[in-house]
Amino acid sequence: MELVRIQCKFMINFNVVVYIRLPNRLRGFKYVVRTMPNVASCLNAALYHSSELSHGKILPVKWYQEVFPRLQKLSHFLKNVDLVDGRLINLEDNSTIRDERIWHRIHNFKTLARAFLGAPSVQEELRRNMKASMADRKYTPPLCFTKSSEREPIVINSLKHVCNILNISAQQRKVVRAMICPHVTQHKLWTAALEEILKGLKLEMDSMSHSCPTKGTSMAQQIVSSCLSFIDETAYFHDQDSSSWMRPKPVKVVDSPSSHKWEEVLEMFNDLINCLRGAEELLFHVSKLDVMREGLTLIKDVVVNRNHCFKEVRHQESLVQKKLVKALGLSSLCLFTLLQYYLYGTVRDMAVEVSGGLYEVGKEEARLFCMGKVVASDEERMISNGVKELDRKLGLFKFVWETAGMKGSLELQGHIWCVGAMHRTLTYKGKLFFVHGISL
Repeated sequence: MELVRIQCKFMINFNVVVYIRLPNRLRGFKYVVRTMPNVASCLNAALYHSSELSHGKILPVKWYQEVFPRLQKLSHFLKNVDLVDGRLINLEDNSTIRDERIWHRIHNFKTLARAFLGAPSVQEELRRNMKASMADRKYTPPLCFTKSSEREPIVINSLKHVCNILNISAQQRKVVRAMICPHVTQHKLWTAALEEILKGLKLEMDSMSHSCPTKGTSMAQQIVSSCLSFIDETAYFHDQDSSSWMRPKPVKVVDSPSSHKWEEVLEMFNDLINCLRGAEELLFHVSKLDVMREGLTLIKDVVVNRNHCFKEVRHQESLVQKKLVKALGLSSLCLFTLLQYYLYGTVRDMAVEVSGGLYEVGKEEARLFCMGKVVASDEERMISNGVKELDRKLGLFKFVWETAGMKGSLELQGHIWCVGAMHRTLTYKGKLFFVHGISL
């Protein structure tokens, strides 16, 4: 269990700080409300996730009636805005939104909406929709999202977490690690993931430098440039697909730099983290620098010099992969970041808004795996983005399930809730997606 600090500021500049105890699976989620005119609503939304109400108790009908108008208002205001894996985006141009007021509103909206998923009317519609859409199945659809724990948000940042959710045994986890590690630790993928993190950080700092440059960010920009130069030096400029005898020998440079080690990047990452410590706008990027330090620590003694002969360069790359494969375990955040980049080209952790779960169906060890999302609008663009986001996250679980060689089939479902939406089902890449309405 973890205590979470909630601060509400009244219009008369009187502050109330409330500490509530949340389940472990909500660790890392902080619900902060500032300048909220309806303080009672914000506290009720927070208390919905408290230990007392997380055991399946239903909120009073009056609470839903009082809060629903605010939920509708927030939904209208945020109709072109969504939160995807910690990134607040404008769906009109896919740009990142940094407005603090919109951040507060989207978090308030998502929290209130998740509370409504436990309402009897919403639960009844969910059961009715699933039964109608799955009438051709040989089994009765299970009751999904009935427990409050299944309606909570979670952040998945390790393979161990994925295996826990899928109930994968210790023996099968060894298979998962043995199968995945050699693929996601390839030298080209390792350097590409580092580059993705550094370029994302550079882009963010460049946008900040125009408004509020600081000594720390100026120094950090120089360090990032040095890191990118180092990574560029690790890239072997000959065609990797051609036979070795066809490749020309590297050109000898008169004043070629001496060989470097990955330890230099590790030191630069340490300096970067120190420079940017306390910069809330760059918190995600700094956290990823910290995650990748694990891998850099493992390979710090490996030499980098692209002026070496082809065989020597390949040996250096092989050493990087061998050291990473040997030491990165299922609980490694670094390994999970590499897997995310390997599958989807992203380095962001997986933030699931409505956790769902694994359900037994039929008689042949078949399973149904569900997760969900809350959106502010039922416009086609919003629903389409939600479906694609859930598809990626469901796909990761399917990938791990199949890699582990689990018995029985795994059917995937995504559920999207929207205020006032009409029920419909969609099929995307062989997966079934439900659109549900939130109403009184």
